[in-house]
Amino acid sequence: MRTAITLAWRGVFLALVLALLTAAEAGAVQVVNDGRGGETLDLQKLREKGKTTVIEFYSPFCPPCLRLAPLLEELSRKRPDLAIKKVNINRPEAKGIDWKSPLAQQYGIRSVPHFVVFSPRGKATEGRAAFSQVQKWLEEAGLLK
Repeated sequence: MRTAITLAWRGVFLALVLALLTAAEAGAVQVVNDGRGGETLDLQKLREKGKTTVIEFYSPFCPPCLRLAPLLEELSRKRPDLAIKKVNINRPEAKGIDWKSPLAQQYGIRSVPHFVVFSPRGKATEGRAAFSQVQKWLEEAGLLK
């Protein structure tokens, strides 16, 4: 009898740990090209079914991008309906914002942060309209004043 109770508690504990790990991952911003910065990619493959997908093109040498990073992390925790993904435009050897990277050239990135927002149905918005939408979500979440 004691073994059955011990096994039951272990099962409950494992289920709790798995639930906590899944919840933690759900609220995290994903860097999609870590270690492969600056390489071309297909944004359509980054979309998540049933969610609004927010893609931020950034550079680790961009001060506004660095200030925005923790806000996007917090937004991802507060808004589980959003899948927030970061795409580094810089090639690994770049010193400064890498405007000439294949990725920046592919999407015509001329300023960072640069956003593309996909609706759950796949309609894309980018540029100023996407930036305004992200700003609105940050304000609604109480992350911008």
